[in-house]
Amino acid sequence: MTGRRLSSLLAYMTTAAAGASLLTGCGVLPGVTGGSREPVTVMTWAPDGTRATNMPGMPAMAQAYARSVNAEGGLNGHELRVLTCNEENSPAGASACARRAVRENVIAVVGSYSQHGRAFMAPLEAAGIPYIGGYGIADDEFSSHLSYPVNGGLASLVAGHGIQLGATCRKVSLVRPDTVAGDKLPNLLNSGLQKASHRTATDIPAVEDAGEYTMQAGRARERAGREKGCVTAVLGERTQTFFDSFRRLPETDGEVRISSVLGSVGQPLVDRTGGSRSPFEGAYVTGWYPDAADKAWDPMLKVIQEHAFEDNRIDPADAGVQTTWIAYSVLKKVVETLGSDEITPLRVSQALDRGVEIDTGGLTPPLRWRYEDMLGAPGFPRIVNSDVTFQVVRQGRLVAQKPGFVDVGETVRSNR
Repeated sequence: MTGRRLSSLLAYMTTAAAGASLLTGCGVLPGVTGGSREPVTVMTWAPDGTRATNMPGMPAMAQAYARSVNAEGGLNGHELRVLTCNEENSPAGASACARRAVRENVIAVVGSYSQHGRAFMAPLEAAGIPYIGGYGIADDEFSSHLSYPVNGGLASLVAGHGIQLGATCRKVSLVRPDTVAGDKLPNLLNSGLQKASHRTATDIPAVEDAGEYTMQAGRARERAGREKGCVTAVLGERTQTFFDSFRRLPETDGEVRISSVLGSVGQPLVDRTGGSRSPFEGAYVTGWYPDAADKAWDPMLKVIQEHAFEDNRIDPADAGVQTTWIAYSVLKKVVETLGSDEITPLRVSQALDRGVEIDTGGLTPPLRWRYEDMLGAPGFPRIVNSDVTFQVVRQGRLVAQKPGFVDVGETVRSNR
């Protein structure tokens, strides 16, 4: 836990300690005080304990959310039951979680992380179960008729990052996973770079779970040049490993600025690597949402303070935790809109398709998933929120580089 978070949460220690006792090891939130209507069961999955990206804060945030709403009578009178599942960063793990969701008769999968869209969407589609507010890493999240994304996914982040870098960088090197998903990143980054500066980046594929990246780091720095060069890495949890290799390179003349997108670099990583003395000081970062100090996050912080104080898996500055919060805000609004004693997957998806609008309190633009609300970009037709934020690490904190949101919808749509 960071010192900043500890000081902000200290007043709630006693309350949260009691709430923490509700956690169990079986992956389900036990029965707590709820409403008089039929309970609703949902699932949140994410990888944990793997060699690549891990997102334990997402199911932890889901459980904290459930404790909070159930303490106040549930979702419009329905007790909220949250199942969790370790997706294991594998197609088999993602498929197993989805099949379990079907067996457990969940009404939706909410606020989850998986790169393996084909593995999890097919079982959900066969059962008619909506996928609400996935992290945005899998293409299927932006093409399946039962997926309701709350952000523009990695596509919007990388296209927006190109715009952010194009304003200041003379040359750019992109280090990205040598995977099918990674193969799409150069064109997305270049679509933003070309819009901002009519330049393209050097593409440097890398093994996603390597133990070091000395060769790729050397090539990236060489191709970025010595004058206003930028090296960006989008490798998930292995981004830190890459920049460890990068900073160990022999010193040369000139200065190269480093950069990335949220999910690969975020406040938890900056804290772990030294705060204001972190090698990420000065780095450019593109995100989906306002920075963690924005008051729009206060309701989420209050829930963490009161219902998950001792759960160190939850960091309010983590993009996965933030996405889960927004996804459950969508679920809450849908259940309230339905106003029914029985909530089914079909009723949830119909309400979303017919245009229920979600106000996220300034964390995103209003969210709505009618056909006319969707971006219709090639490969990403179901994007309804194409806004990103430009941030920079200053004195160890991710802060806004410029105020407000930047709409990158046209940039993503023009990507080829």
